[in-house]
Amino acid sequence: MDNQQKKTVMIVEDDLILNLLYESYLEKLGFDAEGELVYGKTAIEVAKKINPHLILMDISLEGEIDGIEAMQEIRKFSDVPVIYITGNSDPYHVQRAKETGYLDYLVKPIEFNDLKESLDRNFKQAN
Repeated sequence: MDNQQKKTVMIVEDDLILNLLYESYLEKLGFDAEGELVYGKTAIEVAKKINPHLILMDISLEGEIDGIEAMQEIRKFSDVPVIYITGNSDPYHVQRAKETGYLDYLVKPIEFNDLKESLDRNFKQAN
C-alpha cells in the first residue's frame, strides 16, 4: 500500500448494525469511513462539509427523503462517486438511481467481497 492519504468514504445507512459492518469492511480495505448517517438530509450536509471520495448510499433511509433524492441534492454541488446498497432491485429504483450516475448498485445482503470487488473495479479506473 502506498502512503497516499486514505480515501474517505461516507456511509449512509439507517440500519446501525449494517452501518458498523460496512465501516469495518471499508477500514479493512484501507479506507477512512465516516458512518452512522441515517437521514438523507444529514447526508447532504455532511457531504458538503467533508467532501468524501466516495459515498456508500442506502436507498431506503429514515426521514422524508430517500438515498436517491439525497444524491440528487448532492449532485448539485458534487460529482462524488456513489455506490448504492439496497434491498430494492426493482426497475423503478434502478432507473431513478441511474439518473444520479452511480458506480455500482449492490443488492443486500452485501458481503465483504462484493464491496471489495466493486471498489477494486471502480477505484482502479479512478486512479
